[in-house]
Amino acid sequence: MSPAPLAIQPRSEDLEGMSILRALPSALCRSVGPFVFFDHMLGTDFAPGHGMNINQHPHIGLSTLTYLLEGQVQHKDSLGSDQLVAPGDVSWMTAGRGVAHVERTPQALRDSGSRLHGLQVWLALPQEEEGREPSYSHHAASSLPHSESLGVRICLIAGRGFCLESPVPVLSPTLYADLQLVAGSTLALPPEYPERALYLLDGEALLDDNPAPLRQLLVLPSGETQVFSACSDCRAVIIGGAPLDGPRRMNWNFVASDPALIEQARQRWAAGDWPAVPGEHQRIALPR
Repeated sequence: MSPAPLAIQPRSEDLEGMSILRALPSALCRSVGPFVFFDHMLGTDFAPGHGMNINQHPHIGLSTLTYLLEGQVQHKDSLGSDQLVAPGDVSWMTAGRGVAHVERTPQALRDSGSRLHGLQVWLALPQEEEGREPSYSHHAASSLPHSESLGVRICLIAGRGFCLESPVPVLSPTLYADLQLVAGSTLALPPEYPERALYLLDGEALLDDNPAPLRQLLVLPSGETQVFSACSDCRAVIIGGAPLDGPRRMNWNFVASDPALIEQARQRWAAGDWPAVPGEHQRIALPR
């Protein structure tokens, strides 16, 4: 009999009026492959005149990946990027030695009212890449590979898996896929990577004949194939990859293998010694 998955109950957070379920980091599991942060932004309806507005904030040592299920986000960063992100797109920012960005509801949707629902994850950079130059790329939904068979639709968001390869320029072995199953369909989850985790977004499903809990991160046993079965139409994501090349420290928006890098970043942000997002003047203060 295969070992049981480790079930992580996300903690609830509030961000700009949105309810967030944060599954990583957790005391039970600090990372899954390169993934060190996993936020599920629950579906939120914004009235006219309202929306998400996250002012300038910094990052080091990681890549952020935003994947929307509903709504739109305007991404702007200190590299000069200004990108509208739509459902199914990938917004990919690699912070390297330091970047700042803002995320907000586009003005047209703020005026009319809108709904936002999506996922944001952080991937720790390999140690030799932590000091690299920052970069940004946007990947439209139409550019992401997918397969459809026997009631199962797989979209590969990032990395490689299920005989697909995403164009997102990951820096270490990575798996991130959107799985949509109609009622009665099944999907084998092969052990393509040493570390994997499954998150059921909607619907009812079984994992190896056991109920898969809704909106919990199930860390799958290494080296085992599990069978994911849809009891109703359902949607899930699977994340994973190679283990990190050493422990990572996390402090606010900073990730690094060396705590000195985090302290340097904190001091620089507090002193205003940081690349600015063009046209932006509001910035989030360093928390104490």
